[in-house]
Amino acid sequence: MDVQPRQHLLEIWRAFASYSGNGADWRWGGRDGSNSISDAEQLLCIMSPAADVPTFRIDRPDETEDDVIGSLAALGDHLEVPKRLVQLITVYLEKYTADDGTPIFSGDSYFSAADPEAIDEIKPEQRGLDVVDSFSISVTLMLATIGFAKTFRAVLTREALRQQVDRLEQMASARLTAAMVGLLRSFAVNVFDATEEEGRQLLRTTNQGAQPERQVVEELRRSLREINARLRDDVTIGSGAEEGSRLDNPHRLFECGWSWGLVEDAPVVQVNDPIGRQRDGVAEPKPYLYFTVVALDAIRSLFSERTRLLGLLNEDQLRLAQALQLRWDLTQSYWSVVGTFGSDRWPLEDLPWQTTDGRASDYFSLLISGMVVQDLITRRASDADLARVGVVLDELANRSRITRRPFEHDPAIRLHHPGEAFPLVGSEKSGGPQLGWVASDFAPVLLKRTVHLAGLLSDNEARQNATSLAGRVWTHLTERRIADDRAADLWDDPSRVFDVGTTQTLPSWYYTKRVVDCLITAAQVIRSSPPRSERLADIASDLLIEAEHLYDQEQLNGLPQRGERLRNELEQVNRQLQRARRILRQRPGSAKALAEDVLIRLDRLAAAREATAEPV
Repeated sequence: MDVQPRQHLLEIWRAFASYSGNGADWRWGGRDGSNSISDAEQLLCIMSPAADVPTFRIDRPDETEDDVIGSLAALGDHLEVPKRLVQLITVYLEKYTADDGTPIFSGDSYFSAADPEAIDEIKPEQRGLDVVDSFSISVTLMLATIGFAKTFRAVLTREALRQQVDRLEQMASARLTAAMVGLLRSFAVNVFDATEEEGRQLLRTTNQGAQPERQVVEELRRSLREINARLRDDVTIGSGAEEGSRLDNPHRLFECGWSWGLVEDAPVVQVNDPIGRQRDGVAEPKPYLYFTVVALDAIRSLFSERTRLLGLLNEDQLRLAQALQLRWDLTQSYWSVVGTFGSDRWPLEDLPWQTTDGRASDYFSLLISGMVVQDLITRRASDADLARVGVVLDELANRSRITRRPFEHDPAIRLHHPGEAFPLVGSEKSGGPQLGWVASDFAPVLLKRTVHLAGLLSDNEARQNATSLAGRVWTHLTERRIADDRAADLWDDPSRVFDVGTTQTLPSWYYTKRVVDCLITAAQVIRSSPPRSERLADIASDLLIEAEHLYDQEQLNGLPQRGERLRNELEQVNRQLQRARRILRQRPGSAKALAEDVLIRLDRLAAAREATAEPV
């Protein structure tokens, strides 16, 4: 893989430390200002690799690797860096907690206006609205923080510092609970009749075989029957339960996922943890693809191996996590069924994806592809199905001008700058204009999906295609790094690739954090076992059978006159054979190489014996 995660993560950490913390002060915010999301993204540029890549751990100072701590030299040495992180995350938690103890999850400066000319009319009350992006990023940051605190506390001897870490963990746990409650109260089930506009749009997307609409409706409802039943019967806390009860009508269709914020009339979720007041919601009870994917990525970390092994969740949080996992399962399954519906061309392959409100974009296709892949993993789908998603990702790279040259006034550039914009329906109820949201992370999302897919494929050709695409997307991203000395090696300056006019000199933590996520995914793929070839395994097995038989013959021959040298040689051969047998299933190529080396060594012994046996 052309992406070298260790090298590039070290470069990012060095640039991050130089920009954010060179000296005693800390520089919060970047290009988009300081808010509950951007500040969390900034912290996660360190905390995510430290939590998810073992060689980047900094919670055990004596075990931190030299080049890792060297990249953070602007923040201090191996003892100062973790202590400084304790202080910084504590500042973050205090900053985004109201006077009454209620955590703040506002979008603030990340909110735009649906009508760009109304940007100056946005009210402070609107900027203070809770948003799913903040709930999700808080789940990720708080899990990383709690795990960091638990491990770092074990090596501390100073009581004052231990108390600071204890307080940090308590505050992080309370914010984690509040964020999980927020996600439960932002879940949406949108139910509609097949004859309504939303129903007609869904049928246009799924009917790839030009079948009669009634037949498509029946097949779609049949494919979604289990999801329908579980939404009706199992979704009992948070939002979504009331809408789910309308699914009894056999003539209705639906979609599920996360709205942009707290859903209007979302019920209060009962918890024991002190999380302050649960605010009223204003968001329309309809799923948004962007916020759905953001929520799914965060929720997956709640039931990750790291979360389980470190025991990061308390009793209240385990109950909430179970409810969120149910929604995670149902949402993944729903969008995978819709994205791969039918027996001909998948709706996902019919670019661009069109949502039920009539909006169409390649960005939506990219978001759907991630949910489809995740569900294919769950269903243990074949390489052929995964490879079909790979073809879609390759086409999206072409259409977005990542792997193709853009032309003058190319509309595809809008995917990157300013990004995919969509209105936040319901935000106008707080006074002021309707708010909007802009997603400009097409390239890093494409890279993350491609790298993840490459790690799943065992077919050599399909895997090579995916890794090749990942390399080209990474090249595109490296060209978009900021050139200005103050923020060099951080992201994002699209003017270095596209003709967008404005040159960026301040970092976007929104974008940089997503590039870091890509590198973490690449590191995890590289650390995993290599793909196993059945054909190679068969060849290696045949070679081992022959090698073991020849070894047994040498043992039988004995040749005591050649003494200790022969015994040492045969002992080494035996160790190689045992090693080859142990790794045959996981690494057949390495086993084949060992078997071939054994055969060469045994043949040398046989040739030497034959030479000594020839008459003079």
